[in-house]
Amino acid sequence: MLKTLKMCIPVLAVLGVIIVFVSTTIGKEGAKMSVLKISSTAFPDNGNIPSKYTCDGTDINPPLFIENVPQEAKSLVLIVDDPDAPMGTWVHWVVWNISPRTKEIKENDSPQGASFGLNDFRKKSYGGPCPPSGTHRYFFKLYALDTALDLPAGAKKGDVEKAMKGHIISQTQTIGLYKRSRQ
Repeated sequence: MLKTLKMCIPVLAVLGVIIVFVSTTIGKEGAKMSVLKISSTAFPDNGNIPSKYTCDGTDINPPLFIENVPQEAKSLVLIVDDPDAPMGTWVHWVVWNISPRTKEIKENDSPQGASFGLNDFRKKSYGGPCPPSGTHRYFFKLYALDTALDLPAGAKKGDVEKAMKGHIISQTQTIGLYKRSRQ
């Protein structure tokens, strides 16, 4: 029994070092990841998106505000999607190579100089919420990258996600909710 206990001590010491290292690394990454911020004056985080920005309104993008972009960022990526769609996640907007100096994406406007991907409405622009039933969540996800992406216009969300893998230095999101009044 004593021999077994003596053999376990070095193993437990190594495990302790690994746990401390991993928790320290995760802690640093977590702190780094929380700096970037995206928000909208049209709706609070986890609040209702006004119908103006949906298929029931004028279907224009809401105003978005970007804060605390890391200095080392070379570009930003914005992906808006709905994970509650009945056939799987529905993509509403894919934009990359947004200037890291961008502080605001105005209502019914697109970031100047950015590239636009194909959404699930088969458009290279914003397509607002239009859930077939119930309340859906719309994730406005913003990524700060250490590079610009070399992708053709019309690339899809999966292409953008693959290209930015290993280049994300910070990310954030805000969530809007929408339920159609005609349901």
